[in-house]
Amino acid sequence: MSPAAPSESTLFGEPGSARGKRSGRAVRASSGGPPEPAGSSAPLAARMRPRSLDELVGQEHVLAPGSVLRGLVEEDRLRSVLLYGPPGTGKTSLAHVIALATQAHFEQLSAVTSGVADVRRVMEEARERRAGTGRPTILFIDEVHRFSRTQQDALLPGVEAGWVVFIGATTENPFFSLTGPLLSRSLLFRLEPLERSDVREILERALKDPEHGLGGRFTAPGDVLDHLAGKAEGDARVALNALDAAGERATARGDGAISEQDVEEALRQRLVRYDRAGDQHYDIISAFIKAMRGSDPDAALAWLARMIHSGEDPRFIARRMVIFASEDVGLADPHALVVATAAAQAVQFVGLPEVQLNLAHAAVYLATAPKSNAVIRAIGSAMADVETEGQGAVPSHLRDAHYPGAKALGHGAGYKYPHDFPGATVEQSYMPEGFEGKRYWEPEERPPERRDR
Repeated sequence: MSPAAPSESTLFGEPGSARGKRSGRAVRASSGGPPEPAGSSAPLAARMRPRSLDELVGQEHVLAPGSVLRGLVEEDRLRSVLLYGPPGTGKTSLAHVIALATQAHFEQLSAVTSGVADVRRVMEEARERRAGTGRPTILFIDEVHRFSRTQQDALLPGVEAGWVVFIGATTENPFFSLTGPLLSRSLLFRLEPLERSDVREILERALKDPEHGLGGRFTAPGDVLDHLAGKAEGDARVALNALDAAGERATARGDGAISEQDVEEALRQRLVRYDRAGDQHYDIISAFIKAMRGSDPDAALAWLARMIHSGEDPRFIARRMVIFASEDVGLADPHALVVATAAAQAVQFVGLPEVQLNLAHAAVYLATAPKSNAVIRAIGSAMADVETEGQGAVPSHLRDAHYPGAKALGHGAGYKYPHDFPGATVEQSYMPEGFEGKRYWEPEERPPERRDR
């Protein structure tokens, strides 16, 4: 059974909270084994990881003064939490800040490299620590969505008994990837892609920071930083690592001035963020469908290009357009299904990269076609009646009368053959028994769907 979902204002922060510098008392240094600071050889993104709540940039909807999460951290009364959001939005940084702020012992595991034995070892040590010193253990698990159900279940005894405060970081929707028991025992906080201004602030800090950053060794004009902040798409890790790489190019050139070309070269190999098995897969196809439904061909092409560039299966795209043709266009344009089906066939015959033309052809056609959802309303109503009222018997006059003995059973008796009547139409009931008088097909009042009834 799925856990009862607390209100979004509790779990997902306060979307309307004001932006600006946060206030509140400083977090305390940990006496329980916080993460070691990244060394000088570590990537710039690791070296610039915040060390207090006040150093965190962005995510005011979950970290503003008076917010639930900030209060739990500052008062050292944290309970198990899940941090959910795209890469580079601060999930790991926030976990490390919590580790520095708490008096609890800190342990960190990666779901990529750790197994059930590692989890059970941490649980046993946490139990002994709690019994011996009274100190709880914070266990941070990065990419927790990669844990199997068995691994997730291994966390539950320690979480339920209070030996362990669990912090999980995930880029995938936890309602799809995590078990109900683990979800129900954790507060969920959604982190959003950083604003461009947030990324710009992080880049400026990195350029100037003498201890962990680039220490003023490079210069970068404001328009270059703006360009990099925009290209990062809300991912601070991408921005910082690109800045680091651009700085290396400037060093090799000998002038110390980071140019837009340096940034472009640093970003050249970066793929558009897209997870074919996770949220991005479903969110982007959803945006594509909604753009076509909203009759916006430009937006539909933008989402289509992103899917193709990121390696989405073109057969999946084509299938969704075939469904869309009946669901959202229907008989408002009878050719829409023909075009969508032809695009799906083209995928099989042509393949990438040329099939992008066929997909774009169909996407523009569907986006600009007149819209009607009368078909989906009609079949939805019929399905609902079948489920709630039964299937209804086939009336005798509609039953198959083509086999020997059918007439003796009364099959076909009274059936009126339409072609024997003017206009090939004749009044008779074709509905299942018990469904007489039902109306499902209610066409839109516009051609070609409208018809006299």
